[in-house]
Amino acid sequence: MAKIAKTNAMRLLDAQKIPYGMLSYEVKDGKIDGISVAAKIGKPPEAVYKTLVTQGHSGELYVFVIPVAAELDLKKAAKAAGEKKIEMIHVKDIQKSTGYIRGGCSPIGMKKHYVTFVDESAATLDEIVVSAGKIGTQITLSPQGLLEAAHARYAALTQETR
Repeated sequence: MAKIAKTNAMRLLDAQKIPYGMLSYEVKDGKIDGISVAAKIGKPPEAVYKTLVTQGHSGELYVFVIPVAAELDLKKAAKAAGEKKIEMIHVKDIQKSTGYIRGGCSPIGMKKHYVTFVDESAATLDEIVVSAGKIGTQITLSPQGLLEAAHARYAALTQETR
């Protein structure tokens, strides 16, 4: 079996001695959306989180980590960040800003540190799954481990389901 190359996120977790696991999934079918990834790795969508990068009214970038089946509530996100308004950055700017590409953006190990928030729903879980920083690779870790590694904090971030 070929050795899996470690990503920046994995190297950072190793350096901080934060325990994690690695999961890989097939990408040839092109299905890399969060719900498809959750199914491929055999995890419930509630435990698999996506990383979203936004820009505040001030021009600052912020990172939000929410369940893959949820939608970011921009008003709640702005409130958490202390911004008047927040919007998603353009897909073409993701790699330039984070060092990661769309579909493989990890909240850990970005090329610059951005203020990061994790949806408060993660606090109820023993383990969560986030991108390892490469399409086809995910990492599992405790929510506390994610908070430590990403220097993040919890906030209410998702839209209410009706």
